[in-house]
This record gives sequence, structure tokens and C-alpha cells, in this order.
Amino acid sequence: MNALGAAAAVRKLVAVFLAAFSIYTAFYGVMPDLVQRPLHLACVFALVFLSTSCLGAPSRPAAARLMDAALLALGIGVLLYHVFLYEEIAARWGELTKPEFYMGIVSVVVLLEATRRTIGWPIVILAALFLIYAFVGPYLPGIFTHRGYSLERVISQAYLGTGGIFGTPLGVSATFVIMIVIFGAFLERSGAGKVLMDIAVGATGMARGGPAKAAVVGSSLMGMISGTAVANVLTTGTISIPLMKRSGYKPHVAGAIEAVASTGGQLVPPVMGAAAFIMADMTAKPYLEIAAAAILPGMFYYVVLFGVVHLEAVKRDLPVLGVDDLPDIRATLREGGHLLLSIPVFVYFLIAGYSVMYASFWAVVAAVSLSYLRRATWLTPRKLLAALVAGGEAVIPVAVACATAGIIIGVIALTGLGLKFSSLIVAVSGGHLFPALVLTLIASLILGMGLPTAAAYILVSTLVAPALVDMGVDLLAAHLFVFYGAMLSSITPPVALAAYSAAGLANANPLKIAMTAVTLGSAAFIVPFFFVYNPALIGHGDIAETIRAAAMSFIGGLSIAVATQGWWMTRASILERVVLGAAAFLLMSPHILSDLGGIAVVAAIGGYQWSRVRQRRRAPAK
Repeated sequence: MNALGAAAAVRKLVAVFLAAFSIYTAFYGVMPDLVQRPLHLACVFALVFLSTSCLGAPSRPAAARLMDAALLALGIGVLLYHVFLYEEIAARWGELTKPEFYMGIVSVVVLLEATRRTIGWPIVILAALFLIYAFVGPYLPGIFTHRGYSLERVISQAYLGTGGIFGTPLGVSATFVIMIVIFGAFLERSGAGKVLMDIAVGATGMARGGPAKAAVVGSSLMGMISGTAVANVLTTGTISIPLMKRSGYKPHVAGAIEAVASTGGQLVPPVMGAAAFIMADMTAKPYLEIAAAAILPGMFYYVVLFGVVHLEAVKRDLPVLGVDDLPDIRATLREGGHLLLSIPVFVYFLIAGYSVMYASFWAVVAAVSLSYLRRATWLTPRKLLAALVAGGEAVIPVAVACATAGIIIGVIALTGLGLKFSSLIVAVSGGHLFPALVLTLIASLILGMGLPTAAAYILVSTLVAPALVDMGVDLLAAHLFVFYGAMLSSITPPVALAAYSAAGLANANPLKIAMTAVTLGSAAFIVPFFFVYNPALIGHGDIAETIRAAAMSFIGGLSIAVATQGWWMTRASILERVVLGAAAFLLMSPHILSDLGGIAVVAAIGGYQWSRVRQRRRAPAK
């Protein structure tokens, strides 16, 4: 076996160890923070620097391979120091020794390099800017000034204790996130992902624009399990994008539809993405309360997107799929429906009050056990091993992003920047909620660029959510708002991870896919405004208020869909589109007069469109 093959084999062993260690601690209990988190990150470092593009690749110069080996050894060494000496470190309450000072510098450098290799430059540059801010504070004007900190103090914050690299973000990756990812990997290897897509295609394929609608339905179902937009695109997109292209969708449109559909899956209960479990930790709210609050916004997102792809299909007069192209839903459920029963197992343990990790453990056990009910779905030893490897490797981008986000959050805590940023948003908005929401959404989209949603949410919830809470927005509504922004950064140019992932499958320009995704998903950018202005959408109201809020939101969302697509019953004029967009904002308000005004406008445009259609039908053929 050559060096490249040996590195790949060791990488698989590390991935299996990481997954097995996580499953073990999920059942027997999590180890102390300064053991669980550094060991988790040490495995991730090994996976990054043992990748075939790094260590052992014969195409790389010897000096580069030596550098990879040094980064691997040093990165793992400074982390295992924490694992073996955590009691001594904890007893010193953050007092930094001379060797630890140098180890701290090494840990920051290796982490930033691992992050750059895994998810690119954006968060590395952001972390570097925050580190610089810790030193140059005394020279900055206005509210951004602070007394400044020494290199030793910054390294102590980043490397020792749980206020930096080993803070809450990495803790979430080492517990909640990896178990959800492992659960998703076992479901995927057992064939559950294909079952979900077959159900989606079978249910929607005969409708106009059926492949796109199947992408919407399938991605919403699979996205709640995978927890990341990129993973969702790379699973459901392999089926939906070629199907859409064969049905007449342009490649960039097919890629954009899949990117938008995959992004929203993280908002779909009951499992949702990993960010939902982080939100429960950040807001000190029960996970079930988070999931209940996300039901209507999640439905709203996909109903509107469903409307958009339907209008796109009608506008382009796309054909429906033939019967021969559709899977038999009954046969699919008969042959693979049992694979989905592990999801109710997961939900049951959560409802019973068990931790996310423990619920995930039994969901994995259920997924493996249920696979043996039919010979065709058996998780053979090879598939079990592949699932462990896939689970261990899938957490890499989340882990490095969370660890790097820990550095940023550590600087924010050290300098008090969070309070200053909140004050800035309140000051720039003049104390008015709508401008503050717009500024917060823009900040969430920018800060979330190039990051997995879980890491992006941790960052924006720390930096910008407090501004909304200070302005009187409900805590849960504020966090859901910034979560939306973090989530939608996956389709927002210039760094749109979901769009870039779809580009390879659609064989189209990624920037063009991203721009189209923003257009198709434009209604999604309005969704969070609805539940901030009308908290009944997240369950903060009686039944009558919730029903009315849901109805107004759906009408408003579909109005935005028509306005962006330029089509309803027939082509919509510029004036009609502008008026419908304005009606959506009227329907955003919880006041009855505003709702009545919005409904009247939508009804008037609908009546006018219907009259034009009837007039055209009655016109004699020329």
C-alpha cells in the first residue's frame, strides 16, 4: 500500500473512531467538556490533514507534505494535552503557563488552516479580523473602542477553558450535531433517503412541474434529517436535478430550485437541523417548544416555494411526467417504508424528556434494527462501516466552523462587542423595528456566508439577536429570525454553499444558480418578518389568532410568489406585481384593518386576472 492509500485507510479508521466514540458517549454519558470537545476536534484535525489532497499525495512537493505532517502532529498534540491534563488545567482557573501560551498559538493557527482547507476563506478572514480587533480596540473611534488586550490574554481566552475554541459551539458539534449527522448517515445508507424521494416523486410527478415539486417535497423531508443544506443537495439533488432537466427546466433553474428546497429542510419539524438543538441551548427553551414554534414558518416556507415552482412550470408550459417515470408509492412503502420508523423513535425519546444524544442513540439503533426487516435493506457490515465513516466525515465542516466561531465569540465576550453591536443596530435604525429587522437580516446573511447553518446561527445569535430582544421582540422570535438569515445565507451570493453544491449536479454556473435561487426564494426572505410582527405564527397566541395569522401569512407569501414570478392566472404586469408585493406587507401586520386591506388588494388583482383570462377565452380565434 502506498502513502496515499495508507493515509486514506487511517482516515477511515479515525472517522469510525469518532463516530463510535460519539455513539458510546451518547449512551453512557458525555465526558467532561475539556475531554469531549478537544478529543472531538483532534479527530476532526486528523480527518482534515489526512485527506488525500494533503498528506501522502505524491503530486504535492515534499515540503508541503512535511508541512501537512507537522500540522497534523502539532494540531493533535495541543488538543490531547487538554484531554490528559484537563483536571490540572481546570484547577488553575484560566492561568496560562508558558508552554500553554505557545500551544495556544499553535492551536489557533492549525484550526484556521483546517477551516480554510475545509470551508474556505470567509470565516477564517472573519476570525482574523476579530482577533485583530482584540488588540487595536484602543485606537478605534466611538462605540467600538475598548482598552485592548495582550497576546497572552487573547490566547488564554481562545485556548484555555470553555470560552473560546472549546466553547459552546464546539460542544454542540461534539454532542448534538454529530449524533444527528450519524443518524442521517445510517438512514441514508439503509436507503431511507431514496424512499423519501420516491414518495415525493410519486406524489407530485403527475402535476405540472412535478419534478420541481418533488424536489420541494423530498428536500423538505430529507433536510430535516441531514441538517445541512449542502448534504441535502448532494443527496436529494442527485435524483431531482437530472429529473427536472429532463422535464424541460433549464440547468441553472433546476439547480436553484434544489438549492432553495434543500435549504429550508432545516426548518422542518419534528427532527429539524442541528441548529434547532443549538437554539434550544442558546435560548434555554425546550427543544419541543422550538419544534412547535417552527411548524407554521416551515409550512409557510414550503407552501410558498411550492407556489413559486408551480407558477414557473405554468409560465413555461412545462410537460408533466409520464406514468412510466413515476415510482409506485405503495410499492415503495411496502418495500422500504419500515426504514422511516426510526424517526418516530427519535421523536418519542425527545417527547419523553430524554436528551438529544440519547434520543439519537436509540434512533440509530432503531435504524439499524429496522433495516433487517427486509433482505433488500439490510445494513451489512460493509454498509455499517460506511455509515460510521460517512457520519464521522460529515461533521468536519461543522466542527471546524464551530471551533472557529468559538474564537470569534470569545473575542466578543472579552471586548463586549455584542452589546456594542446591538447598540449600533438600535442607533442606526432610529429605534424603529422594521429598519432594525432589515439590518439584522443583512448582518445575518453576511456573517453566515460560507458557513454551515449551525455555525452561522451560533455566530449571529451571539452578535445580532440581542439587538432585537432589546427592542422588545420575543426571544424565540428573535432567534428564529436570525436563524432564518443564517439559513438563507446558503443561497445568497457571492458565497452560497447550497448553490455551489447544486452547480456540480446541474452542470451550470454556480453564481447564476445563486442569483436564480434568490429570485425563486425571495418570498422566504419575507417569512421571518411575518412571525416577528405576528408572534401567533410561532404559537404565541390563542387558536383563533394562530389560524388567522397563518391564513394571512400564506396569502401574503403567495402574493410575493406571484410578484416575483410575474405570473398568476396569466402574465402579471409590473403594476400588478408591485401592488401584490405591497399587499404582502399589509398582510404582515396583526391588525385586522391591515389584513382586510391586503385581502381586498389580492382579491382585486385576482379578479382582474380572471377577467383577462375569460376575455381571452371568449375572443374568436384568428
